[in-house]
Amino acid sequence: MKVSELRGLSVEELQEKVRNWKRDLMQLRFQAKTGKLERQSAIKELRRDVARALTLVGEKKGTEKL
Repeated sequence: MKVSELRGLSVEELQEKVRNWKRDLMQLRFQAKTGKLERQSAIKELRRDVARALTLVGEKKGTEKL
């Protein structure tokens, strides 16, 4: 997901996406361990999406304090 798409979301929406992505990431890891994962790069992409969203959550929370 692109950063520009994530910037339009609220903090609560971002946190919900992070929870969903982490659950998906766990499922992908299980698939990788059992040998059923088709795209190995999916794990890497999802980890980066989580990091992007968490970065934006931190930025938005930081600007709320000012």
